[in-house]
Amino acid sequence: MKNSKSRRTIIKLSTYALLATVVGIPNFAFADGKTLKIGQLGVMSGAEASWGLVNKYAAEATAAMWNEKGGIDIGGEKYKIEIVSVDDRNDPKLTVSGSERLMGQEGIRYVIGPNTDVTATSVRPIAEKYNAIYFPYASSRSLFTQPAENAVMGMVASYQVAPAILELLQKERGVKKVAFVARNDSDGLSNRDDGVAAATKLGLDVVVADATYEPNVTDFFPIMSNVVDKAPDLIFLPASAPSNTPLLMRAARELGYTGLFASDSGQDIKVIKEMAGEYGDGLISIGGASTPEIRSQYMDAFIENYTKVAGEWNDEAGTKVYALEVILAALQAAGPAAIDDASLFKKQIADFSMRNPFLKADSTLSFTGEADYGQKRQIGVPLVLTETKGGEFVTISIGAVK
Repeated sequence: MKNSKSRRTIIKLSTYALLATVVGIPNFAFADGKTLKIGQLGVMSGAEASWGLVNKYAAEATAAMWNEKGGIDIGGEKYKIEIVSVDDRNDPKLTVSGSERLMGQEGIRYVIGPNTDVTATSVRPIAEKYNAIYFPYASSRSLFTQPAENAVMGMVASYQVAPAILELLQKERGVKKVAFVARNDSDGLSNRDDGVAAATKLGLDVVVADATYEPNVTDFFPIMSNVVDKAPDLIFLPASAPSNTPLLMRAARELGYTGLFASDSGQDIKVIKEMAGEYGDGLISIGGASTPEIRSQYMDAFIENYTKVAGEWNDEAGTKVYALEVILAALQAAGPAAIDDASLFKKQIADFSMRNPFLKADSTLSFTGEADYGQKRQIGVPLVLTETKGGEFVTISIGAVK
């Protein structure tokens, strides 16, 4: 009888080993069956799809890297990381139902996303009901300012990016006249107002401040014709979606514009090359940790894993690489009870610090945001600015958010 039981055990182990070999799972992984679920909520269809898809693929790539090592050690126990994703289609109603599913039905206490002010605002009451923390890629100050305390910004905000771009181009490129061309939605108009205020404060001449376009438009010649006639040195595109930016650039260039472009949102170099072609140079935008001159070996490994997950690399992922790593490190510091009790995570925020694993140079990641929100509710990611040159993003500046 004993021999028979031992034989069955051997067969089970052999079967597991075979499966592990087939799917590439290390034999030691997840032996205790513990799983740490992380939610990912965002727009993954429509014109803004790449914003949410990049978040999803970045989280899955990071999870794969940890799982390949046997999982994340929290309080002496290993946890497999599982990413649970929901596409909200940039529709607040779907954001609400998606949040209920992740935070309520799934019991997940840490969610990456969503991607816009409107959808991020709709998450707040649900996050507060379930005491969950979410990391939106949105910039509305109300999300991060008391009495709100469950949102942590996972990026550099538009009102932090725009002044940095405008000041840099004023000092180093001699920009004097700026035109703003914004999407006609709450994010586009809000970012435009922040940009116009920053330009005015710097003493720049805002030659166009009221040019707008509908999110689903594809013919930008009428609007750009009026803008180019004002002869700006810089055309600023607040909150422009990756699929809109190259079409706006192409229209302006074909109308004879020779100046610079700028955007306060992450862009996709592949889309720019495909849609703007020879007119794709001269765009200044927010970048991440991915340019060769600044990235670490760990970032190289992330790029390799991201490419496996997504099928191809996207430079915007360099701006979305931080959220999950910071969540995991903060959970390690807070202990296993914080997996289900986000109050313990919040207590870690004030003094949390870790080495930035994605950059060659020694630098730290911590929570910041006191200057803008009166409390630490922003991951202190580097403020990296890039310029499109010859079909690539080239880093032109690295700073920090105070």
